[in-house]
Amino acid sequence: MDRIVVLDFGSQYSHLICRRIREFSVYAELVPYDISIDKLREMNPKGVIFSGGPSSVYNKDAPKPDTAIFQMKLPLLGICYGHQLIVDNFGGKVKRANKEYGHSVLTIDNNSDLLGGIGDSLRAWMSHGDEAEKIPDNFQIIGHTERSQAAAIANTQELVYGIQFHPEVVHTERGVQILKNFVLNICHAKQDWTMESFVEKTVNDISKIDGNVLCGVSGGIDSTVAALLIHRAIGDRLKCVFVDNGLLRLDEEYEIEKMFKDNFSVNFTAINAKKQFLDKLRGVTDPERKRKIVGEEFVKIFTEFAEKNGPFKWLAQGTLYPDVIESGVSKGPAAIIKTHHNVGGLPDWLDLQILEPLRDLYKDEVRKVAAILGVSKKLLSRHPFPGPGLAVRIIGEVTEKKLEIAKVASKIVEDELEAAGWYDKIWQAYAAVGDDKAVGVVGDERKYGNIVMIRVVESIDAMTADWTRLPHDLLAKISNRITNEIDEVTWVSYVISSKPPATIEPQ
Repeated sequence: MDRIVVLDFGSQYSHLICRRIREFSVYAELVPYDISIDKLREMNPKGVIFSGGPSSVYNKDAPKPDTAIFQMKLPLLGICYGHQLIVDNFGGKVKRANKEYGHSVLTIDNNSDLLGGIGDSLRAWMSHGDEAEKIPDNFQIIGHTERSQAAAIANTQELVYGIQFHPEVVHTERGVQILKNFVLNICHAKQDWTMESFVEKTVNDISKIDGNVLCGVSGGIDSTVAALLIHRAIGDRLKCVFVDNGLLRLDEEYEIEKMFKDNFSVNFTAINAKKQFLDKLRGVTDPERKRKIVGEEFVKIFTEFAEKNGPFKWLAQGTLYPDVIESGVSKGPAAIIKTHHNVGGLPDWLDLQILEPLRDLYKDEVRKVAAILGVSKKLLSRHPFPGPGLAVRIIGEVTEKKLEIAKVASKIVEDELEAAGWYDKIWQAYAAVGDDKAVGVVGDERKYGNIVMIRVVESIDAMTADWTRLPHDLLAKISNRITNEIDEVTWVSYVISSKPPATIEPQ
């Protein structure tokens, strides 16, 4: 299978480069910026991309790749910091400049090759504080902006390119076309990365493992697909366990048990652990600590189950690429955004080996796999739900009262979106609640009640997200239902922060 290798220099956009390339059926893989030349040769890439990053190439401790990469005679594309690395390596000069952040108009000076089919100009997303003062010999400027005279450069003989802007983000017009030009026309990579091939390879790989597998299922698309893939590979050596932690959607525990028992021919056990989780969370307000507690309790329960029903050698999880990235377990120098219970939240004393068949996939790729495996349309279209459940949608201490508010209010949000035809148009929607309160008027009496926050976002892969501009009458209907049907609520607010700078979940 042809592949493009992306070297990660610490940009939050690094994984988006892979994501965009996979959209047109070419496999792209992120690796550490300091990967050895021998390992890179083993991967046999058709081309290499240097990501952006927060560093400056002229700093003493700036991350730099093995210089032998430049002698491999592979097509190279540098993006932002990667562009500056190419300038620096080939004898040009990079200098500190006025920060350029946001949209800039890129004027195209050569609309062949990398910028072929783009036109005379495009709106490009900039995010940098350095720029190329002098480009290397044998390079030419193929695009510029008002503030960056060398915003795109090329050495067409050596197939080396640098661009100061970010084609991987949706804010850059025709950015995917630029990546296509590099991957398909310059690297000549074959479009042979499909979810059908992923299923075939993954099932084949898992079939070779020894021992029994214990899989925690939540009823969500990720853990369900992971379980079905493993079951296809090893059959009855898989045991699925659903832990009811009391932090699920309204009545979800009954729906999950019914789904697995009625639709999937896998070994399935449900464990009621509501009291255990809520007791552990009592009095805890720190969001990271809540995530850790939920993760540790899950693993304790699985370990106890394994000891009684084993032997098991593997613990399977539905970990996805964004989970790995945001937990700081990515392959490059990215910062930890938050700990996911099924990645960074695992305790050191875990004695089961971890099996994560989906850890290289994005959410939309998982949905394609699910369709191949015959998962129902209802589950395919269901919105993502966080691993720690409502513990991260309840700000402050998790209490029975706030749990009930979050469950009922979220159900109202989902029902009204479904009735209005909006549910399938968006990525995620829910209601969150914290400790803040506000005065309301019920009948002729003043009442001091909770504030509910409604969060509705649009996204492709959860790496970035934008808040949804719902019709005002729909928002009004949701608000009226929540304040009328939940006695403890007096105010309803709508969250209009995008990711970044916010995250999709409040904690």
